[in-house]
Amino acid sequence: MIEARNIHKFYDSLHVLKGVDLSIRKSEIVSIVGASGAGKTTLLQILGTLDKPTVESDTSLTIKGENILGMTDKGISKFRNLNLGFIFQFHQLLPEFNAVENVCIPAFIAKRGKKEAETEAKRLLDFLGLSHRLDHKPSALSGGEQQRVAVARALINNPAVIFADEPSGNLDTASAENLHQLFFKLREELGQTFVIVTHNEDLANMADRKLTMSDGRLLL
Repeated sequence: MIEARNIHKFYDSLHVLKGVDLSIRKSEIVSIVGASGAGKTTLLQILGTLDKPTVESDTSLTIKGENILGMTDKGISKFRNLNLGFIFQFHQLLPEFNAVENVCIPAFIAKRGKKEAETEAKRLLDFLGLSHRLDHKPSALSGGEQQRVAVARALINNPAVIFADEPSGNLDTASAENLHQLFFKLREELGQTFVIVTHNEDLANMADRKLTMSDGRLLL
């Protein structure tokens, strides 16, 4: 599903990623752990096409068989919208929109019809146990509910890969546990691949593989 080779990232003279190689299979759940500053989020952003690597010899990034580094910016944006989903520590829901409207946003970007998008948004929210909260705005939802709306938003275009950056970092223990179990339920029922950066050892240890980053490299 994902093949990354010789991934480097410089910010001016700061060498953040130092030749990362990584392969992730379809429907695999991979966690990435490590100390703050190790390069975890930078790697996640590059794998998720939100940032670009500093291209060195033999640098490559392939997702679903597509050469990401050979795409134009417009091509990358379209590929991201249709194939990748994102869940962050802070839900980043738009406060003026209700749950259904927030979930629909990626579908509207993909130019799906309003009725189709809303039907799918309601189906996902029902699947996530939020059928009674469809018309509620984020301010009327609990932290766990807000994060589940964000999960539905990540799923609306049926992405092949979900990237999650500290997805339970802002949740209480019970809500975090529910979210962790949800990821595995989604994998079993929908077949998504998950790449999760986390400091939560329970979530990290649940993954099919736990990778550790240190000083810009994946430890073997």
